[in-house]
Amino acid sequence: MNKIINTTNAPAPIGPYNQAVIANGFLFMSGQVAINPANGEIVKSSIAEETHQVMRNIKSVLLEAGYGFEDVVKTTIFLSDMDLFAEVNEIYGSYFEHNFPARETVAVKGLPKGVNVEISMTAYKG
Repeated sequence: MNKIINTTNAPAPIGPYNQAVIANGFLFMSGQVAINPANGEIVKSSIAEETHQVMRNIKSVLLEAGYGFEDVVKTTIFLSDMDLFAEVNEIYGSYFEHNFPARETVAVKGLPKGVNVEISMTAYKG
């Protein structure tokens, strides 16, 4: 039986999907963008603040599900421009203490709401 995860501490889905689903100990998280859940506004003042908002949204979904960054096994990062990689990578890495997950980072033509970064994660608790 799958368990649906949704929290008001992260942005509500903007389409027919949930923030995350737990199946057999795996947490499959939908991509998070830099929407401030308190006011619904997109945070784009800088790529640093945009990335921090994405990671705060991810943390909220992880916590709602009973998981933490230490449980993340796989991450996908989508960027609007690969020139943003270094700064996003530094901020992303600061949210993990050790045992970084597997990951890919790709540049794409466009992201929802015109954002510059979207991150999805898969976590596991055995």
